[in-house]
Amino acid sequence: MCSKMASTDDITFEGGDSGASHTFPIQAGAIKKNGHVMLKDKPCKVVDYSTSKTGKHGHAKAHIVGLDIFTGKKYEDICPTSHNMEVPVVKRSELQLIDITSDGFCTLLLDNGDTKDDLILPKDTDGNYDDIAKNIQNLFSNGKAIVVTVLAACGFEKIVAAKEMS
Repeated sequence: MCSKMASTDDITFEGGDSGASHTFPIQAGAIKKNGHVMLKDKPCKVVDYSTSKTGKHGHAKAHIVGLDIFTGKKYEDICPTSHNMEVPVVKRSELQLIDITSDGFCTLLLDNGDTKDDLILPKDTDGNYDDIAKNIQNLFSNGKAIVVTVLAACGFEKIVAAKEMS
């Protein structure tokens, strides 16, 4: 005898995010220099890539060296070329700088006319403003119109470049 099935009114679906994943898989053998890859769970730009010949166990190996796109820290990994590795979805956008608060938070103008004010001027590993931040502060204090480049990956964002608007 079958048990009674639940009615459709009893079924609930858990909510999730927008469905966009932070990474996608790619074969290690398809990774290219100047591309992106996740190394030690960090989004990295590939600065060196080499492969070894097939060994006695039948797998060619990829040696990948990358720099963390947010910190510049160097990471390395060795992986069989036939295995999958994760590649971060990296988004680069250019936004106009409107204001800088006294604690370094930037107000940026989004394409839709809204403002974004959760990004801080970039700092070095010692916690001091880096050269990009100093350039932004200099241009801003001289009344120049500034466009900043924001890199976004894996739920993180950082101002990585700035230039005077033409």
